[in-house]
Amino acid sequence: MAGVSPLAKYKLVFLGDQSVGKTSIITRFMYDKFDTTYQATIGIDFLSKTMYLEDRTVRLQLWDTAGQERFRSLIPSYIRDSSVAVIVYDVANRQSFLNTSKWIEEVRTERGSDVIIVLVGNKTDLVDKRQVSIEEGDTKSRDDGVMFIETSAKAGFNIKPLFRKIATALPGMETLSSTKQEDMVDVNLKSTVNSSQTEQQGGGCQC
Repeated sequence: MAGVSPLAKYKLVFLGDQSVGKTSIITRFMYDKFDTTYQATIGIDFLSKTMYLEDRTVRLQLWDTAGQERFRSLIPSYIRDSSVAVIVYDVANRQSFLNTSKWIEEVRTERGSDVIIVLVGNKTDLVDKRQVSIEEGDTKSRDDGVMFIETSAKAGFNIKPLFRKIATALPGMETLSSTKQEDMVDVNLKSTVNSSQTEQQGGGCQC
């Protein structure tokens, strides 16, 4: 293994209202499973995953934030040094979609334009309960100048393409955009930090 260059690390912070599926998206990406026994995220959870992209390897640091209002004061410190902000809404919950505006505004306040923002409409499996069309999501993303994709963590729909989309948009990764998704190989590097430890550390962890 001699001569291997250090991994490029990128911090992804997941934002959005409570119960929109932030944790489920991360769980599907990390372990390819869907947990039906939902538990609300308390504070902040951290996971790390290495992605192999042709001749380059990147480590994505996934910061899963709680959607409850009482944890909102923690979030700006996590946005501050992030490379990517993934803002999730539930396509079956119009209010969660409307609230993405304030999440985008919060990211812009902390990071200006020096951040990749991805708007994600989750829970597309709830076809009969949909309240937000894909056209609305696409229009909003264009108006706000952010990336957009719809997913279903439950069905596993568009989860890998979401992270592929993110990875190819990272600085220095633009040339990967034409590569087939199937060429991507995943390796898990699990690292968890419970909320109490994370709060003590603050948002500046460069794990």
